[in-house]
Amino acid sequence: MTADRDSASFRFVDQGEGRVLALKGDAITLASSVPSPPGSRREGELAVAALRFKVKVHASRKQADGSFVLEGRLFDATKAVIEALTTATAATPARTETF
Repeated sequence: MTADRDSASFRFVDQGEGRVLALKGDAITLASSVPSPPGSRREGELAVAALRFKVKVHASRKQADGSFVLEGRLFDATKAVIEALTTATAATPARTETF
């Protein structure tokens, strides 16, 4: 269970951290500790793979717990990054349904 949780964790290069919630094509959804305005470009690094990914943010929504959900588009992603993100997001629903 810990490995699945860690595979979806990331930190932004400049500030903040979060989890990858979903990836469909180049559309990505992130849970984030910090907001990002629409149009901003953020660079994150996956915790377990040490791979960097870039996101152009389309929406930032504050949640009741003070965190944020960011929706955007993945860009300049290598095959290794896409595979790592796909694996991370595939592990998340299975863990949620099991517990």
